[in-house]
Amino acid sequence: MRVDPGVDWAPALGWAQRTLGEIGGVRRLSGGWTSTMLAITADGREPAVLRLMTNEPWRTHGEPLTTRESEIQRMLAATDVPAPRSLALDATGEHCGHPAHLMTLLPGAIEPQRVDDASLARLAELLADIHAVTPTIDVRSYQSWAWEAKFVVPEWASDAGLWEDAFALLRDEPPAYDLCFIHRDFQPRNVLWDRGEITGVVDWVETSIGPAWLDVAHCATNLALAHGSEVADRFADAYVTTTGRAPQPYFDVMDVVGFLPPPGRASFITDPAELARLEERLAAVLTRCR
Repeated sequence: MRVDPGVDWAPALGWAQRTLGEIGGVRRLSGGWTSTMLAITADGREPAVLRLMTNEPWRTHGEPLTTRESEIQRMLAATDVPAPRSLALDATGEHCGHPAHLMTLLPGAIEPQRVDDASLARLAELLADIHAVTPTIDVRSYQSWAWEAKFVVPEWASDAGLWEDAFALLRDEPPAYDLCFIHRDFQPRNVLWDRGEITGVVDWVETSIGPAWLDVAHCATNLALAHGSEVADRFADAYVTTTGRAPQPYFDVMDVVGFLPPPGRASFITDPAELARLEERLAAVLTRCR
């Protein structure tokens, strides 16, 4: 991932002001693998967020990514899913210098340490609500992030055979699944909480039609990286309890392998403990495929 530290916000803020009116304050939001995220206040308007797609390789694909997020948010405005509302779009970056999307700022903050059973159940219920959405617009088919060029045993691996077995599994066709509306990057750092309640889910740039369990798997992998596989399994179990859907561990394997970097790029996971937990997660889910 390349982050441009010299982002000039001025053109983008001038563009946003044409929608919001006089801007009273701007602060940079933390996080954001793909983008510079700015919280904006303006007189007489609800707070807003400006996404500037500044980071490669996402900037190169910023036009379809920001367009997709805007279209999905507009569609979700007619549902009960707590998503931001799209306000304005500069998908080509003609006005902002980078592909840009202006949307409402939802209340709350991420709380990635919330892993008690009640909180995991809330996450599972939210994901079930997302999967229950019937799209009213065309939504693209999902893309695997575990493409074959990534099928290289990482240098830090302690069990090369485990990874080779995972690659062999993924060379086979995936199991049958029902077509479903999926967030595609559902995980604790994209969910907002306020006083114990979920107030929103953000980052809709990868939304797709695909297997429901891929969303479950992605959230579970993120939980496993931070907290271990036991927490990941408690979330997955909560989703099964909520929906009655059966687990599809093939997609758990797909998601874990998707965390490997493309050839020639460094891993965005650098903590040795997290890398060990990623391998532990692979061992756990691969066993379930046998």
